[in-house]
Amino acid sequence: MGSEAVYSVWAIPPEDVGSRCTNLMTALRSEFGGPSFHPHITVVGAIKLTPDDALAKLRSACQALRPFHVTVDGVATGTFFYQCVYLLLRPDPHILETSAYCCTRFGYANSTPYMPHLSLLYGDLTDQQKRKAQERANAIDDSLAGLTFPINRLALYKTDTEDRTLKSWEKIAECTLAPN
Repeated sequence: MGSEAVYSVWAIPPEDVGSRCTNLMTALRSEFGGPSFHPHITVVGAIKLTPDDALAKLRSACQALRPFHVTVDGVATGTFFYQCVYLLLRPDPHILETSAYCCTRFGYANSTPYMPHLSLLYGDLTDQQKRKAQERANAIDDSLAGLTFPINRLALYKTDTEDRTLKSWEKIAECTLAPN
């Protein structure tokens, strides 16, 4: 049923943290450009699946997983478009296990070790611009480092990584992780 598309699984921060990140992202975009996207922590990277299969995999993963907390280590910069400026998250066992479990469920093979992060800015910036964006981020919100927040929602997003405008990206489904 349905042709394959590219999907990703995102952990969604709570509303208060989400709006804080959105404010920061908007400020950075106004200065450095780049596409708009929702604050998220990628749990499973881009993988080709049929819509039905992707949805079924998300649902079964969510039933097996529990809510957890993540901690921000600080604002960091990366070397490519989708990891330009981001909040580096502490690689606690819980986030690592959640990602590993979901990747196995989705049949996703990581080419590099999983690095939990919440992107603030996508773009191809020079090192100098990245440093400036990093400084701006810390100036706008200087209390992000050390922030710990709960994750209890996972979402399935359609994410065509070829589309750098992100206009085609859309949320397909979201599920809440039950504590029990």
